[in-house]
Amino acid sequence: MSSFRLILAAAAMLVLAAGGGWWWLAGADRDDPLPTPPEPPRLTDSAEYERCLDMLEDDPEGARSFAEAWTMDGGGEGAAHCAALAALTLGEAERAAEALERIAARSQAGIAARAAVFGQAGEAWIAAGRPQRAHAALTLALALTPAAPVILAERAMASLALDRPAEALEDLERAVVGDPSAVEPWVLRASALRRLDRIALAADSVAQALRLEPDNVEAVLERGIIRQIQGDAAGARADWERVIELAPDSAAADLAAQNMALIEAGPARR
Repeated sequence: MSSFRLILAAAAMLVLAAGGGWWWLAGADRDDPLPTPPEPPRLTDSAEYERCLDMLEDDPEGARSFAEAWTMDGGGEGAAHCAALAALTLGEAERAAEALERIAARSQAGIAARAAVFGQAGEAWIAAGRPQRAHAALTLALALTPAAPVILAERAMASLALDRPAEALEDLERAVVGDPSAVEPWVLRASALRRLDRIALAADSVAQALRLEPDNVEAVLERGIIRQIQGDAAGARADWERVIELAPDSAAADLAAQNMALIEAGPARR
């Protein structure tokens, strides 16, 4: 889930044991492109649609040009969807979000496909730094597919960005029941529980994420935050060093480095 990394970067917090103050660490660049999901929902069935979607990952500019030409030749919502995903992949998140919302609202495709496109709109709004719009789009998606674990987790991301952890937790409890093998909802659940000061349960949730995927960088980052809250500074530092080792150029690594710097600076730097 591409938006997961963006929202964790925007929402990760560290409590400094010495001062007890909350620190917001924004490590994601909202201008970064949002990678296209590997299997976008199909709104239509045509060779042109498949060709355009296949181009997105390696040649998004080419996909956009193809979609524009196909639109002129009557490509309809398939061409519009591919063009919106190309814009998203190229970092034009707000433009993509607006287009995806229009497509989902007007489409004659099946319920699951329309819900998935509303979900993509939600991801794009998160990437654009508009969590309120993301939450609205994802609520529309859930009106169509109320039990979809991926969309529940995405709406929880928006709720966390809006500093509404209790709402996020409600969605995440349903998401982990719906798909207990998915790592990201467990990490997000840990973050929501942490913000609600339910630290023991947060630690259990991130431990489950790491059982599923021991080197998941967001899970290791979150465990470090929880360990710091619990007074285990050495464990926290070890986790954050591991994040930097696993993904040195990631937003998670930036956050890990900032967390370590904040510990070293102490409460005087708050």
